[in-house]
Amino acid sequence: MITVICGTNRPNSNTHKYAKHYVEELRAKYSGGVELVCLEKLQNAMLHSEMYDGEKMHGDLKQVQDDVLIPTQKFVFITPEYNGSIPGVVKLFIDAISIRKLKETFKGKKALLTGIAMGRAGNLRGMEHLTGMLHHIGIAVHPNKLPISGCHLLLDDAGKLKDDSTRDIISGQLDSFLSF
Repeated sequence: MITVICGTNRPNSNTHKYAKHYVEELRAKYSGGVELVCLEKLQNAMLHSEMYDGEKMHGDLKQVQDDVLIPTQKFVFITPEYNGSIPGVVKLFIDAISIRKLKETFKGKKALLTGIAMGRAGNLRGMEHLTGMLHHIGIAVHPNKLPISGCHLLLDDAGKLKDDSTRDIISGQLDSFLSF
């Protein structure tokens, strides 16, 4: 199974639009299961005073971990640039999930990173920060990290990716990741 992580808790985000594009592309290319995990739907399950007690983990978070994250062999993280890095909710998600069944959830798995930004750098720095975190928990990160700059300009009014060049680059990135 491959799981795409929509790395923001902002509603109606460009990140979600790109994550949905990745899910569609993966479902067309990959015969296994493809899931989408949106952090905006889990934000209330993560931050609470007992989050560092695996026995008291919120039921919604346990369900996602058991049903989606543990069976996943590869992750795709789509993260926007927030203040020169990734959104805090991505770090919070990793912290919250790591409390319970860390090895089963992360160790020895693989990840692909795509950064998006309205500005020029496509979240390059954020992808490097996330790479360090993922390496720390035992995930191998694919070297083809894709920074997408001016992300809002590449979407049509319906939120679909309209730029053929970017579509082709994403397709090639996914082909490479599937053989990784």
